[in-house]
Amino acid sequence: QVQLVESGGGFVQTGGSLRLSCAASGRTASGRTSSSANMGWFRQAPGKEREFVASISWRDDTTYYSDSVKGRFTISRDNAKSTVYLQMNSLKPDDTAVYYCAADWISFRLRLPVLGQGTQVTISS
Repeated sequence: QVQLVESGGGFVQTGGSLRLSCAASGRTASGRTSSSANMGWFRQAPGKEREFVASISWRDDTTYYSDSVKGRFTISRDNAKSTVYLQMNSLKPDDTAVYYCAADWISFRLRLPVLGQGTQVTISS
């Protein structure tokens, strides 16, 4: 069973930065690890549906971002550490949400992801 544990959330002012980390462990039923998974992040704000934030391909580290974070957030991965990062700059109050790490062994867009428990990010105005 794959487990994803997020860290790095917190409370910052508008314009500030945070870096989220996601540590992966375990294997799927077929024996796959996070090193062969497309990884990424979702977020969910109070009263809103969960939304895609960013993803990174297992094959060649190709990245993809939602329009709302493009140019401000950067996703990266370190397979040696089984860790995925989300560097978030120029944060806005609209970025306030619980951020979930995600892994998907099929879809680069993370259509059917395994999710972590989430980490809270709060941006003050």
